[in-house]
Amino acid sequence: MSRWKALPGELDLRVRQLVVRLRRLKDHSGLSLRQLAAKTGYSASSWERYLGGRSLPPREAVEAMARIGGDDPTRLLALHEVAAEAWGEGRAGTSAPEATGTAGTAGAAHTVEVVGALQAAGADDTGPYNLAAPNEETPQGRSLRVALVAGAVALVLAVSSAVLLAVRLTDGDSRASATPLGSATSSVSPSPSPSGPRTYACEVERIGGRWYAGNSRTRDAVLAEGLAGPEVAEAQCLLRRAGFVPGVVDGIFGPHTKSAVEQLQKRAGLVVDGIIGRHTWGALRR
Repeated sequence: MSRWKALPGELDLRVRQLVVRLRRLKDHSGLSLRQLAAKTGYSASSWERYLGGRSLPPREAVEAMARIGGDDPTRLLALHEVAAEAWGEGRAGTSAPEATGTAGTAGAAHTVEVVGALQAAGADDTGPYNLAAPNEETPQGRSLRVALVAGAVALVLAVSSAVLLAVRLTDGDSRASATPLGSATSSVSPSPSPSGPRTYACEVERIGGRWYAGNSRTRDAVLAEGLAGPEVAEAQCLLRRAGFVPGVVDGIFGPHTKSAVEQLQKRAGLVVDGIIGRHTWGALRR
């Protein structure tokens, strides 16, 4: 397995998820950068920039990687579209925006269309969206800014819900095959602690040679800092079982959980990026 360098800390989460997926496909293919260049038509130095998060790969390169790695091109291209939008936002942030109310509405509509495509393809979480703030020198500008911020918050919540739903739908087949007949466990609902925050129970048991904690049976959901849900709680329970300290089992992927994931990845000889994917789930379930 390749020893990848850590991605730039300022890299947008949407771009980071695309790069991590491409790295995994490259590792799965077993090809070197030179071999990858020969098969895709893009130079080895270009792939080095793409896989290092220093440059956004073109759509054709992403599609070629999907074919080589045997991944679903629709899912990967949906991730690329969201990453391209984030990349463009980052570049536009270096100069002052001159957006009007009509342009802001059109941008929001385009974002909703992209999110719909991601939900249909089962893509991973796309992270928060940066909307340009209007002119704050006038009362009208302040009112428009408040409306845009409220819209952005609602959009982030909608995206998070869509991603969790997509992950559960994708996880359905593996859940059905992993549960032995006649030994299905009852679902565990989160229980509030006396102080108020939501917590999850950890009912760890070994089924079919793998560890489960009663919150999720996923083995390939991509989880990163900032996400929340029962899949995160499942990972926190399994991190505790493995001897690491993710903090309170509250289903929120925070700094403590990320630190515990990095320690597990280091011990298991995986890429240390603090993101839970198929290989990290394998280390947690073993």
